[in-house]
Amino acid sequence: MTPSGKLTDRTVEVDLGGRLVTVPEGGLYDRFRMNTDLDEVARDPRVSSVDFFRGMPKTRVDSRIGPTLTPNFYYRISTTRLTMLAPTKAIRGRLPQELDPLEVAPGLGIVSVMAFRYDVCDIDFYTEAAVGIAVKPARHSRGLGLLDLVTGLKNDSLHSYVLSLPVNTEIAQVRGHDGYGFPKWVTRLDVDIDTERTSARVANDQGGLDLALSAPTPKQTARPTGEHVSTLTSYTTIDGAWHATTSQINMLSAGTTRFPRGLDLRLGEGRMSQDLRSLKPIRTIQLDVTTEGQLALHMPVPTSVQDRS
Repeated sequence: MTPSGKLTDRTVEVDLGGRLVTVPEGGLYDRFRMNTDLDEVARDPRVSSVDFFRGMPKTRVDSRIGPTLTPNFYYRISTTRLTMLAPTKAIRGRLPQELDPLEVAPGLGIVSVMAFRYDVCDIDFYTEAAVGIAVKPARHSRGLGLLDLVTGLKNDSLHSYVLSLPVNTEIAQVRGHDGYGFPKWVTRLDVDIDTERTSARVANDQGGLDLALSAPTPKQTARPTGEHVSTLTSYTTIDGAWHATTSQINMLSAGTTRFPRGLDLRLGEGRMSQDLRSLKPIRTIQLDVTTEGQLALHMPVPTSVQDRS
């Protein structure tokens, strides 16, 4: 690090389950290997508080990326999510048969485009985007799931299956793909979120446009740390077995717009745009933006999923 505390452009190699990846020299991962000093993070001017993490001890576990500590802490994040209606028939064509789509009405489900900016994190700065499908909780997936729908749209509890999840760093790709079972790859990915505007651009393999979005940021409501903590459960298969990954999101400043105006969503040629097109979205019904939040990402655990073959 420089005397001012900023990272240099130099990198070091680290081993993740037999795969070498580069991380910033002097960054949080280089210095702490997931066992980050919370007092040091608290001195970062970008981080408003670390109280959310102080009562959440980490556990050492063995995983497909080698021994690691869980949860992975994200001390300053910003996120956006477009919630869209799509035909259940198209959604079922992309879902494993063990999962059921969450429906707003018979024949009509929910899909999302999401973008994430992780400014301060145990594995250092990175950006991420996703195309996902809202699903019913795996252990009780029959019925309309109205309660699940209401709580999901309020950002309180979501269950999802992710089709694409590009990132912009090697360590995020290897941990996400090998350790969590997510469909991750590395690409150029720019995410900028502030109180005025929200934008994201994902590049394809040739450097052209895969997917881009831009919208006015909804009016933000600030909350004390710990007052509004939502959960996201994502289902993946690892070595042929179903797992559930839980994320706890401490929402510090967030806002929502129904039927957003001024939204610009552009699809190009790439994996994300192909996934979204395959779902045949009909209309965007909600835009959620969190300009300041925190996240605890737990390692996946085996889960029972109903076999309907």
